[in-house]
Amino acid sequence: MIRSELDVLLERVEDAALRADLQTQIDRLKQRRSFGLVFEQHIPERVRLPQHPIRIGSQVVSRDDADSPTYEVVAIEDGLATVELTRDADGAYVARGEHPVGERERLALDSLVVISDFGEPVLPGFRSLGTVERGGDKPYHVVINGENYHALEALRFTHAGKVDCIYIDPPYNSGARDWKYNNDYVDETDAYRHSKWLAFMERRLKLAKELLNPDESVLIVTIDEKEYLRLGLLLEQLFGGARLQMVSTVINPTGAIRTSEFTRTNEFVFFVMQGDVELAPDVTGLREGEEVRWNQLRRFELSSARHGPQPRPDQFYPIFVDIESGRIAEIGDSIPASVSRTSVSDRPGCATLWPLKPDGTEMIWGLTPATLRSRLAHGFVRVSRGRNGSSDQFTVAYLTSGKVQAVQADRIKIVGERADGSAIVERVGGVKRVMPTTHWQRESHSAQAYGTKLLSQVITGRRFPFAKSLYAVEDALRYFVAGKPAATVLDFFSGSGTTAHAVMRLNRQDGGRRQSIMVTNNEVSVEEAKRLRAQGLRPGDSEWEGLGIFEHITRPRVTAAITGRTPDGQPIKGDYKFTDEFPMAEGFEENAAFLELRYLDADDVDLGLAYDDVAPLLWLRAGATGPIVPRTDEAGKPLPFAWTDRYGILFDEDRWRSFVSACPETAKAAFIVTNAPTAFAGIAAELPTDVDTVRLPDSYLSMFLPERGRG
Repeated sequence: MIRSELDVLLERVEDAALRADLQTQIDRLKQRRSFGLVFEQHIPERVRLPQHPIRIGSQVVSRDDADSPTYEVVAIEDGLATVELTRDADGAYVARGEHPVGERERLALDSLVVISDFGEPVLPGFRSLGTVERGGDKPYHVVINGENYHALEALRFTHAGKVDCIYIDPPYNSGARDWKYNNDYVDETDAYRHSKWLAFMERRLKLAKELLNPDESVLIVTIDEKEYLRLGLLLEQLFGGARLQMVSTVINPTGAIRTSEFTRTNEFVFFVMQGDVELAPDVTGLREGEEVRWNQLRRFELSSARHGPQPRPDQFYPIFVDIESGRIAEIGDSIPASVSRTSVSDRPGCATLWPLKPDGTEMIWGLTPATLRSRLAHGFVRVSRGRNGSSDQFTVAYLTSGKVQAVQADRIKIVGERADGSAIVERVGGVKRVMPTTHWQRESHSAQAYGTKLLSQVITGRRFPFAKSLYAVEDALRYFVAGKPAATVLDFFSGSGTTAHAVMRLNRQDGGRRQSIMVTNNEVSVEEAKRLRAQGLRPGDSEWEGLGIFEHITRPRVTAAITGRTPDGQPIKGDYKFTDEFPMAEGFEENAAFLELRYLDADDVDLGLAYDDVAPLLWLRAGATGPIVPRTDEAGKPLPFAWTDRYGILFDEDRWRSFVSACPETAKAAFIVTNAPTAFAGIAAELPTDVDTVRLPDSYLSMFLPERGRG
């Protein structure tokens, strides 16, 4: 047997007990040693939680001292916390009882902040910060303000195995103090910079893997040359069996000039393809036999409001659709701007359509009555029923003049007629489908032109460094979700919110209902932090938080993209380009909900006192569609149960019969509050088998605190 150098050195240790302890630790290290990428996985990572209430037993540090030692709160009285030292400033643990009670300190509560070590159990929840609603019954895009590791843990309860695509743009670890580890910026002088980054990434990627659909999903990660080798090895180790490819993409054609180095023009994109996920080919030329796209008749842009800055009274009129046949029975005449639409009488057996947004705003139609009648006579107007064939949600689409001319020039051909009398028109020409290459050099991927500059148009006056090209993200996603109109896309390094913006564009292009979930923190830049501290401000203060990424960039960007208006209320200038060109001021018919990550107390959850913070989790698990189920009615009276069209909650198990009877056919989930497993099983058996039934609070508690579960 070959002896190692450690064995020889151990023999020189005279203290037998110490020698035995060292041998035990060495044996443990040998068992943990792995082949491939090896790094310091034990480096602790912790996060400050300025919004978390300080309780007895909390681990706290000084709010204003980045190098503060760690204390445990042992008593709270009169705004003061009695604390005992548990760790020195360098992170070394202090033995319990080493400091007598008489040496305990009393510190002001508002001078402290709670910390959490990753790996320690937490109970995550979400607080609603408001919504933007322009998408009718579409799922909400969700934007979460919080530490992404704990947000991913929370999503295990709502989305385990359900995510179709994860796109992330993590910190590149360039040495330029572009990311924090344990509340300190990591720079090029840190000897453990690479180990810290790998540990940081590994923790999050392990959670991300639990969220991805193992049968068909993709993880997309962008990176530059500083860490691409290590990242590739890490991905191979974590996603064994998946197909892994790396693409080089030009993001800065002019290049970032560096002294005595090659000018960098590109970065890399890793694609980790799991299960049967398919990579869609690039399609060029005209698609033979493909139906052409019809434009919606109702205008979208805010400037086309009926009473907007450019009134066009000749384009506000009723359209009467026969409810039974789905055909247009009559196109009414325009009414003056001073006349209410309620003055127009309905037609028997017809639905009366007006150009209204989902929120009721009066817009205009895209054509005058005379032009629409002409298009209708030629079959160039199309009527579609709403979701589930609803007769009260008809929408009208038409072929633009350019496509009508294409029909006349035989570039588009009429091949049939639909039930509503509209023509079935297809493209004429050839199509070429080719698999995308591993090198992308596309004008649309310029980060400067379509990342930084585009963002400055959307949220004028606000800066965000290194924003991704909107169209680069859109293209990467399209390869995997183009054929999945209801895909769920997650980005837990969401930065400025480009991924959500890209998903909205994809939805507009094909009428999809894809949902994005974005996670970002509310960090301020290094320079901003210095300026704020000089003013006596600190994390948690409203002035500080208002300049963080979530509040200052991500939330305003997502809101502006949907509404078509900048944060100061002005229409966004400019047009979207490439695949789908239209004015940015039109916005998107989408919904978005903004949430803040919270940390809950197990007893509060058990007693039902934390419902408001748990409710968004239940809503997310049910698909984030429609309203969040409230605990009380409008008068403040507790509800025995409540249903939306997607999910319901039974608060009073004695009312289970009424709860089961009220279950809608569209329900996807049911949450039953009971401490009795047998009662839960009995109620669940009465619900449809395709409804996800969950017992509360046990399922929630046992997910995050297994010892609190009741079985």
